[in-house]
Amino acid sequence: QVQLVESGGGLVQPGGSLRLSCAAQGSIFRINAMDWYRQAPGKQRELVAKITSGGSTNYADSVKGRFTISRDNAKNTVTLQMISLKPEDTAVYYCNAEISTITGGVYTTTDYWGQGTQVTVSS
Repeated sequence: QVQLVESGGGLVQPGGSLRLSCAAQGSIFRINAMDWYRQAPGKQRELVAKITSGGSTNYADSVKGRFTISRDNAKNTVTLQMISLKPEDTAVYYCNAEISTITGGVYTTTDYWGQGTQVTVSS
């Protein structure tokens, strides 16, 4: 059984920083892309940042220059470093990963989601 466990959310003042972490746990054969999404109240879930297994990254225009995504392939973790936070960054942040497993000789690739962590930017 595979699960993504997130940590690091909280309340921060505008201009502050937070670091989100996500660890993939379980019988994992391979992790492909790892992403961070967010969903603000009344809005659709949106992609914030993406990192491939090779380390290539992509960011939403709204966070470029402020957020940095990184991963540790040896530890199966992905991190989102957020600086210069704005009130509009307030949302529940979700980790997402495309993970391949081998069970009973069957190779399967599945999209997994973390439970979500609240980030609130407010004075």
